[in-house]
Amino acid sequence: MAQPSVLTPQSDDFPRWYQDVVQKAEMADNGPVRGTMVIRPYGYAIWERIQRELDDRIKAAGAQNAYFPLFIPESYLHREAEHVEGFSPELAVVTHAGGDELAEQQRRVVIVAGAAQRMGTDRAGQCGTGEYMNQMMGGDLRLGQK
Repeated sequence: MAQPSVLTPQSDDFPRWYQDVVQKAEMADNGPVRGTMVIRPYGYAIWERIQRELDDRIKAAGAQNAYFPLFIPESYLHREAEHVEGFSPELAVVTHAGGDELAEQQRRVVIVAGAAQRMGTDRAGQCGTGEYMNQMMGGDLRLGQK
């Protein structure tokens, strides 16, 4: 008699199958907060190899890498919602810092998904990521966002 599979069949439930593979291969474990993970050394080695391959492709396309902040003003998301029909951000909002509750205008959004919002513009219409980006926005900007 055949032994039952140790993995959820991919055709039945792809997300569960993927989680089974990652867990059984001991690449990563679920983190302490929903949606986070602890990447084990074997899994991290795979991630580093993927990064190297993508980095080579990004640079071969004539782009340069850049990194944008994870914290953005909440107003950027409101502006995005005005421009994109059905926009529904997945995010966390930082409401406390140093044990003190932040005033609403001091609160910052932590982007969980939808990294494009991190390149938003501020109230003056300038790129919210500083002078470097303001200068770059006028040219042919090719960035591999990290």
